[in-house]
Amino acid sequence: MSTDDVIGLSVDAGLATITLRRAGASNALDRAVKEQLLAAVEKVAADDSVRALLLAAEGKNFCVGQDLAEHVAGLEADPAHAMDTVAEHYNPLLAALAGVRVPVIVAINGACVGAGLGIALAGDIRIAGEGAKFATAFTGIALAGDSGLSHTLVEALGPSRATGLMMLGDRFTAAQALDWGLVHRVVPDAELGEAAAALGRQLADGPTAAYAQVKGLVSAASAGLSDALERERVAAEELGQSRDHRAAVDAFLAKRTPTFEGR
Repeated sequence: MSTDDVIGLSVDAGLATITLRRAGASNALDRAVKEQLLAAVEKVAADDSVRALLLAAEGKNFCVGQDLAEHVAGLEADPAHAMDTVAEHYNPLLAALAGVRVPVIVAINGACVGAGLGIALAGDIRIAGEGAKFATAFTGIALAGDSGLSHTLVEALGPSRATGLMMLGDRFTAAQALDWGLVHRVVPDAELGEAAAALGRQLADGPTAAYAQVKGLVSAASAGLSDALERERVAAEELGQSRDHRAAVDAFLAKRTPTFEGR
């Protein structure tokens, strides 16, 4: 692993650990993070020695979603293709995570927002620090959502609560996420790393074939992710070129309330 890597990958006794390592930017998803994360997931999926995967993050926050500075640069340089990242990065990443045959554990610390939330919900079992905070955040920049949230959030919470969270962008706590079934366990923040690693080791030492069958049954019962990803891609392309989106992004970065032109 070089000093330029923003994703760490290690395998120990059947447990693979992928770590987001862009802590200084709250693990915001720029192109390097997205590309390295996809490569790491694909490498794990192809490694027959891996019996469980743990996805974790360095720093105070799990992931605050898309790197907006990079997004603004794309809007200025080539607005017609500013949302290509959904098709080029997010959709392949979510499809790859869904295709991992071994258990995927996600350790969530601090902020888990936007595409970060979508990535977390792509795992099988989530364990959160008690200080974790969650939000969808997409409509705050005049987008509808990506990273599979239109599927995973609705599957987990039902259409009414999921729609409210996606439209209003309300923040919710680790305790709420536990109550709603979005996370499996909440632990003190200082214990998150060890608790997640222990859970990963437990699954890596367990009946891998049975776990794979469980994943297959669950996936079959909640089919529809690929269709949702395609719908999200179309919505992102349409909204990414709207004046509302640019106004909302500019207002967000300037910490002011955006003004929309209506329909």
